[in-house]
Parts: sequence; C-alpha cells; structure tokens
Amino acid sequence: MRTLPRFLAHAAAALAALVLAVQPATAQSILRDAETEALLRDMANPLVSAAGLDPRNVDVVMINDPSLNAFVAGGQVVYLHSGLINEAGSANEVQGVIAHELGHITGGHVISDGGGKAATGISILSLLLGVAAAAAGAGDAAMGVLMAGQQAALGKYLAFSRGQEASADAAGAQYLSKAGITGRGSITFFKRLQNMEYRYGFSRNADTEFYSSHPMTSDRITTLEDTYQADPAWNKPPDPAIEERFQRVKAKLVGYVAEPQRTLQLYPETVQTVPARYARAYAFHKDAQLERAMAEVDALLAASPSDPYFLELKGQILLEAGKPREALAPLRRATELTANQPLIATTFGHALIATEDKANFQEAERVLKAAVARDRENPFAWYQLGTVYAANGDLPRARLASAEQQVMSLRFQQALASAEAAEASLPKGSPDWLRAQDIAMQARAEIERSAKRK
Repeated sequence: MRTLPRFLAHAAAALAALVLAVQPATAQSILRDAETEALLRDMANPLVSAAGLDPRNVDVVMINDPSLNAFVAGGQVVYLHSGLINEAGSANEVQGVIAHELGHITGGHVISDGGGKAATGISILSLLLGVAAAAAGAGDAAMGVLMAGQQAALGKYLAFSRGQEASADAAGAQYLSKAGITGRGSITFFKRLQNMEYRYGFSRNADTEFYSSHPMTSDRITTLEDTYQADPAWNKPPDPAIEERFQRVKAKLVGYVAEPQRTLQLYPETVQTVPARYARAYAFHKDAQLERAMAEVDALLAASPSDPYFLELKGQILLEAGKPREALAPLRRATELTANQPLIATTFGHALIATEDKANFQEAERVLKAAVARDRENPFAWYQLGTVYAANGDLPRARLASAEQQVMSLRFQQALASAEAAEASLPKGSPDWLRAQDIAMQARAEIERSAKRK
C-alpha cells in the first residue's frame, strides 16, 4: 500500500473546503418573538403574493447572527440575520431584501444544484487527474493540475452565483412593483452595503469581480435605480404603521441581543420615545435592575395599557425575576389579547407552572396544549407541557412531550428512548400512540443516517 504525497492531502482538504463553502449555513440559533414574527409576516405577505406564492406557506425566520446577511436554503423560508435588522434604517430596506430572497425561491436557486454541481464536478475531476499525475511521479505537474482545477471550479461556481444574484435582483424589483411598494429602501440598502465596502477597504472592480459571488454593488445600484425610478410606486410613501412597528422591533432586538451599556448608548435615558423605552427595559432587565426595567415598562403601559407585547414584556420580566404570581395577570391578558398567540401562551403556561401551585396546573395544561396545537415547532412549550403531565402523574404523555422536544433539539438517541417508552404505555391506536411511533421512526432513521456518515 502506498501513501499519497502530503500536498495531495492538502489539496483534498481544499476540495472539501470548497464543497463546504457552497453549503448554506442553517445550523444557527433562531430568534423567536411574537411581535417580531407578526411584523415580518405583515411586511412580507404582499411581496409573497406578488411572487405568486401562498403566504401561508412562506416563513420569514430571524437568525441570531450579528452579520449583515439574508439567505434561502431550499423550501419556502427566508432567513434574515439579526445583524441585518440592526443595520437597516427602515422597514422598506428590509422589504427590499425580502423581495430579493423571494426571487431566489421562485428562481429555484439552491446552491447544491446547477453551478454548485458543476463546480464540484470540476474539482473532483482535477483531483483525480492530480492523483494520476502523482502516481506517475510528476509531483509538480500534479500540483499544477490541482491548482488550475480549483481555479476553474471557483470561477464556474462564482459566475453561476453572480447570475443568480442578478436574477434575484430583477425578480425582487418586480415583486416590489406588483405589491405597490417603493424600491427606495432597496437602493438605500445597497448603498449601505457599498459604504460598508468602502469603510472596510474592500475594493471592487472588473478584475476582482471574478472572486466575488455577487455582482459589483455599484452595477447593481445603477441597474436597480433605472428600474425603480420608472416604477409608479417609486414616489409612494412607505406604510407609516409598518415603519413604526419596525422601529419598535429593532429597538427590542437591540435591547435583547446587545450588552446593556451598548443599548443605553444607542437609546439614552434622555430619549423618551416608545422604541427607546422598549430597548432600555430589556437592557435594565438584563443588567438585573428590576425597578428601572419595570419603570420603563410601566411608562409604556401607561400610554398603551392594552398593548399585548408590552404586557408580555412585563410578565416576562416579573417571571424571570422570580415573581411568577405577579407575572400571571399581564401574561394572561396578553394571551387573551392575541387570541392565544403560541409564544405568548407558552410564557403564560410557564408562569402558571412556576407558581408551584397545583391549582394552576389545569389552566397551564390547557394553555400549553393550545400552544403546541398551533405551533408544534416550539421545544420549550413541549418541555413545559411535559412538566405538567409529569406533575399530574401522566407519565406516558410526559415521555411523549419529552420526545417531541428532544427530536426538535436533534437529540435523537434520547428522543428514541422517550418515544419508545411512551408508545409502550399509551393506548394502542390512539393519536398519541401513533405520534410516538412517528417520532421513534424519525429518530431511528436519523441515528442510522448519522452512523453511515461515520
């Protein structure tokens, strides 16, 4: 048996890096918030309809990542990084990004297809040629073949990607036009990207464009300005209600993800607007300053006593401060005002359980069962529901709830054990028994798939 030269091992690593580079990054944490999801849905729905898609089947998901980015990864889901929301100056800018990403969805632009396959094929071919050359004793020739092959693969993939981006730009402009939404925000966003390029010393020209997955920003701006300025919606003002909600959500996001000191720099106490108070409430809460956090929330509620999201925040702060009984009233009211919105209802159910008063457990079970019925992709709700089942002595359903949570958290060995234990104890043929079977089969398949990859 012969050992390949070391440079071939490095070349193989380079090939693997290229293959990995063309895979979208979906393994990041998702930020879920009832108010934010409602806003993004209302911002996106007109564009989704304009793209010929059903709004019920398209999701806009927030990823906890500070970089300025958005992407699609197959299916009908648009992923927005939290950093994009933080950098965007208006809701209209974000709508331009959503429209562009919808262009990728309708265009079927999945990276593993088309140019991605062509690029990988060239890389594999060059690696095989390199191995053949090395076996013949021509080490330098082998390295030359590999380097040329990688360059060709890179060029093929990047050219394909640039074509997709240009296509998505054009489609996004069409969807904004059909929805009657101005493209001014889209242009502003691209200029924001261009300014960032200048700030970080990233120079783009015809020579360096070869190494970019996107067309040159200046070219995109020129093309889109011509398109948007000819559109009847160009001078149409953005929806002021959407913009007001966006500034609230943006401040809320800053308060949640940023360090308290940074939040207070952006939203100093001299500013008494709703977004500023919202951000500071989160900052003070994160900094364990309960009285100051409650003062900001109470000021918000004094102006809008029936705002469900202000009520939700008050309940959340009290609950996380170890005051679950005091949290019940605002959370119950927020749940009622939003017609049992699943994320808010889950927090309410958590508060009911956290009182450790068994008199509250029946209401908690009802609230949490309603929450998971409307939103099954909520591991925390399943965890809380399992806690209630266990407290009530219903161990089979407690195990089933654990299995639901574990399979969503990709803990397949634990999910399989929980599902099999639930299946053994639940009434045969019942809906819960069938669900336990489904989870067991899913977990078993994932375990087998993982073993084959090893």
